[in-house]
Amino acid sequence: MQRMSRKRNYDDDTREYKSKNLETERRRREKLSSRLLMLRSIMNKATIVEDAITYIEKLQAKVQSLSHELHRMEATSEDTAETKADEINAVEDMQNWGIQAEVRVAQIDGNKLWVKIIIEKKRGRFSKLMEALNNFGIELIDTNLTTTKGAFLITSCIQVRDSKNDKNQTCFFTANDSCFVCY
Repeated sequence: MQRMSRKRNYDDDTREYKSKNLETERRRREKLSSRLLMLRSIMNKATIVEDAITYIEKLQAKVQSLSHELHRMEATSEDTAETKADEINAVEDMQNWGIQAEVRVAQIDGNKLWVKIIIEKKRGRFSKLMEALNNFGIELIDTNLTTTKGAFLITSCIQVRDSKNDKNQTCFFTANDSCFVCY
């Protein structure tokens, strides 16, 4: 049986194998190099450098804007994740320590009341409470806020402002949703 072999291209002088694509590739590179040199000689070098600088500056500006956006997104996601984790921990802490949400009110004098409120420590809850009190015409005389074991402990001396109506206002606070109801 005779084995078929590929015909190899050898240089006659050295008997080394030469690829037929090797010569073609060399000619192509030489042609490309000569055209590049010709283009460089025609073009103004200052223009080339100026265009390169402008392009690099645009890229740097884009990198900077994207990095600012990334930092902003990271800060937002960290705040959100941290807040949610804190709120979850607050609820668990209250349950672990046996703390129950509650509201106690005692009359001090006339239209002055002492209020003790225990609610879950959640973001924005205290500010909502203060808004609700203000909207219903309740003036805070003295307020103390303490956070412990996943809960807000709010003690306050409040005074109901004189309403335009002669009716007495009665206010209720629900500890679960931090909402005052007045009528």
